[in-house]
Amino acid sequence: MKSLNIRLNIIVFTILTAFFSCEEDDATIGDIIAPSNLSVEAEIVGQDADNPYGDGSGVVNLYATADNALSYKFLYSATEVNAPSGQAEALFTNLGVNTYTVTAIAYGTGGLSTTTSIQIEVSATYSPPQDLIDKLVGNSSKTWRLKSEANGHFGLGPVGGQIPVEWYGAGPEEKVGVGMYDDRFIFNIDGTFTHITNNTNDDPTVDPSGTVFGRDGLIDEIGSGGNVNGADVENLPYNDYTSSYVLIAPGGVETISLDGLSFISYYTGGNHNYQIFDRSVPNELLLKTTDGNNEFDWWFILTSEEPATNDFTTDYDNLVWQDEFDVNGAPDSANWTYDLGTGTDGWGNLELQYYTDSPDNIIVEDGLLKITARAEFFSGSDYTSSRIKSQDLYEFTYGRVEFRAKLPEGGGTWPALWMLGANFTEVSWPECGEIDVMEHVGNSQNTIHGTLHFPGNSGGNAVSGSTTNATASSEFHLYSVEWRPTEIIFLVDDEPYFTFDNDGTLPFNSDFFLIINFAMGGNFGGTVDPSFVESTLEVDYVRVYQ
Repeated sequence: MKSLNIRLNIIVFTILTAFFSCEEDDATIGDIIAPSNLSVEAEIVGQDADNPYGDGSGVVNLYATADNALSYKFLYSATEVNAPSGQAEALFTNLGVNTYTVTAIAYGTGGLSTTTSIQIEVSATYSPPQDLIDKLVGNSSKTWRLKSEANGHFGLGPVGGQIPVEWYGAGPEEKVGVGMYDDRFIFNIDGTFTHITNNTNDDPTVDPSGTVFGRDGLIDEIGSGGNVNGADVENLPYNDYTSSYVLIAPGGVETISLDGLSFISYYTGGNHNYQIFDRSVPNELLLKTTDGNNEFDWWFILTSEEPATNDFTTDYDNLVWQDEFDVNGAPDSANWTYDLGTGTDGWGNLELQYYTDSPDNIIVEDGLLKITARAEFFSGSDYTSSRIKSQDLYEFTYGRVEFRAKLPEGGGTWPALWMLGANFTEVSWPECGEIDVMEHVGNSQNTIHGTLHFPGNSGGNAVSGSTTNATASSEFHLYSVEWRPTEIIFLVDDEPYFTFDNDGTLPFNSDFFLIINFAMGGNFGGTVDPSFVESTLEVDYVRVYQ
């Protein structure tokens, strides 16, 4: 790869400033000298004979040198970047080939400065894909944090490494108390980036103070203080701030480029670009950045889910059964079988779909079980979908059941994650009992239901609780039930919202099996939106603990 160097040398004549003296004091302040021989160089990344305006990333490396200069600043496209060493990476994002003016300022003693400008032509062709924007921003903004509970959530390796945290990876909560775990990072759809340095403040608009963590010698760029611990500076005082970000793809690698001295979790200096190494895990980003000394690559696991903050303690911590949906194709036949067709009276609920085992309706791919309801005429029904169950394959009594899922949306949609008594074929329903771990209807978006059906309390007379979940269809959440001999507790993201008293007279004391389905319409799903085309229920995993 070649690059174009544009060099402009200007000799600047300066004006001698006045010296002030006191009749009684004879203070010597030394020479006050303005920088001279200011030279500016612009290296347009990816420029060669075939690409005279660069590789389309819009990235330009700027270099400034001058005699007697103490620090530098670059101005371009309404952006102001402090560059103490005279080096900075500039980003130009207006699509197409555009001409920009870059101004360099060199500062000398006494605040005297020298200024010069150059013009450059740069091409920008990258437009980030919608799925990346949706992941990073959500509906309009999304808050991220370092996933401190994960092994290897923070670490380092060689520059250009492809194995996360190859040399060192922090264990769960290993860095507690250094000023990084209470940071929050908000990416807004308008391109602004907010770094909250202490999310435990009751009102950050009133008290924006916090502390941050960074590399000794590099973090000096943003302030002083804190506790030096080896190569790190812990708890450097720092206030919340708002800057900007853009999504770029230099060399085809999706990258979050933060403005100025903005950073994520650990201050490393450098160009403040964070490569998106992996974004395949729901609600997670694996990022890496190269530090300002070009010495290490630093790795970060971010999550948009907050840690559990409740005092709930489970009785069950032994994982006895699971399906992680990590093998592409049909659901594992050792774990699941199908219910096909329309059932009796629309599965007893006047539902409108025909359940199939077609990969158009049900498939495992990318680590997820995906059940898609589609508006299509099939065997007398106006919609198709799918329903699977562990009946006769896996049945159990008591335990904690976890479904991690992202729910579909649209009027008339009715996904459910639930359990049915294994003696269903012998005693029928509702005598067998039913535990609905999660039900959701698109006509009541963001309301989550946990429900129990049993004799005397079935259909519209079921015993139920509900809670709200503002991101039920845009993010993955954990839907679970703690099934005990004395009580049944319903939870979302480990937060209990409904508790039912169990006893020996009820049908919730013998084996049940698991069911996952996505219905359309019916007496709970309601009216289907006439514009509905399709929507998908995504399940990351199912786990049973006893």
